[in-house]
Amino acid sequence: MEKRVTEIVENVVTESGVALYDFELKRTAKGLIIAIFLTKMGGITITECKTVSRKIANILEEEDFIEERYFLEVSSPGLERFLKLKKHYVSAIDEKIKLTFDDGKENISKIGILKEVLPNEIKMEIDAEIIEIPFLKIKKAKTQFDFKDDIKKNNLKKKKGE
Repeated sequence: MEKRVTEIVENVVTESGVALYDFELKRTAKGLIIAIFLTKMGGITITECKTVSRKIANILEEEDFIEERYFLEVSSPGLERFLKLKKHYVSAIDEKIKLTFDDGKENISKIGILKEVLPNEIKMEIDAEIIEIPFLKIKKAKTQFDFKDDIKKNNLKKKKGE
């Protein structure tokens, strides 16, 4: 069942001209949740999410192979999104991220700018210093959206006439 759901999701997403950011099957007390997170350059629209959702729902209904109760959720990963795969890190270069990693003694959380993604590690700028963190040491990573920084950037653009 999971393999077929994955095939359907990947095919519909590809045909729809958007990219699959993440995909989860979660079992809850209410039933199976099929959570699909879409992305594309410039951002994903609600209309694109609805289109993908309808196409997937139609196929799931037509094939009727999921025996348990399920819920389909299709959305963007959001402004603050988890970084799980290497491609997620690559898409977040030059963004502010919050990272929790093991330094050998304890888990440490830092906020900084993701500067580079290498085969086995990332480089992150924290307080004007570049630190290297191996992927194997990373426990959790998430982009951080700072509303104050966004307001400052928009105000500067307005002053410059952009």
